[in-house]
Amino acid sequence: MKLRATDLIIISGLSGSGKSLALQSLEDIGYYCIDNLPAVLLPEFNRYLPDHTSGGEEEIAGAAISIDSRNNQFLSELDQILEELEQHGRSCRILFLDAEEQKLVRRYSETRRKHPLTSGSTPLIDGIRREREVLQPLHARAEKIIDTTETTPHELRGLVRDFAGGSSISGPLLLLESFGFKYGSPREADFIFDVRCLPNPHWEDDLRALTGLEAPVAEFLERQPMVVEMTEELFSFLLKWLPGFASENRSYITVAIGCTGGQHRSVYICEQLVKRFRDREINAQVRHRQLAKND
Repeated sequence: MKLRATDLIIISGLSGSGKSLALQSLEDIGYYCIDNLPAVLLPEFNRYLPDHTSGGEEEIAGAAISIDSRNNQFLSELDQILEELEQHGRSCRILFLDAEEQKLVRRYSETRRKHPLTSGSTPLIDGIRREREVLQPLHARAEKIIDTTETTPHELRGLVRDFAGGSSISGPLLLLESFGFKYGSPREADFIFDVRCLPNPHWEDDLRALTGLEAPVAEFLERQPMVVEMTEELFSFLLKWLPGFASENRSYITVAIGCTGGQHRSVYICEQLVKRFRDREINAQVRHRQLAKND
């Protein structure tokens, strides 16, 4: 059977950072997924992933594999393998998952799993640090790095799916993400803007239960000169500096916009910005961190 796919994603990262969940998230949206494929088999696997001009018996959304420290004996050859794939027209997008050491230690303590780089003489913390060194080549090549220290499984699924929906072919993907400061700032953001200074619909009784996606809230905010000015200035700033990121071969840029609860102001401004960027034919996506938790 020939599989038809145009996207090959490599998921890597520290043990306990959420790689299995990331792979499952891609499988849920139609990706053909393989856990811990030996890196030396990548060229062979690529033979079954022709480009979009090729026919096939079965069409899939893409393919994803995980490569981590269990692949240790093959990682030294990874650079050469990836270069070989690129020469054959297959560009691999790498997503790397990271987390703070103490959080990883706590996760292992809770699950009682054995870390792949520990032994009777190697304590867990040393295994984690060694793994970070081993995976540095993948970390350095990663198109996007997600810190999962404080990320919930639901949030991670959304971030992985956002990544899968992006492509560096037509320039950097701009992800606009609304959030609530009272729940903490997104660790993966390249820029964070605070819009808590703007008039808050929360204090309007008839708007409190609504969100920035709904017309009454949008109409309220559109009448506020400060909101209009903030939106325009954020758009101008990002529009000016996006080409600089593109020239540095950045393929994924995350801009987080936060208000108090992540329900009204930040949601509305993200929606306004993504519309403006799409009108300019700039590759942009929007994600509402706090609203997603209520889905």
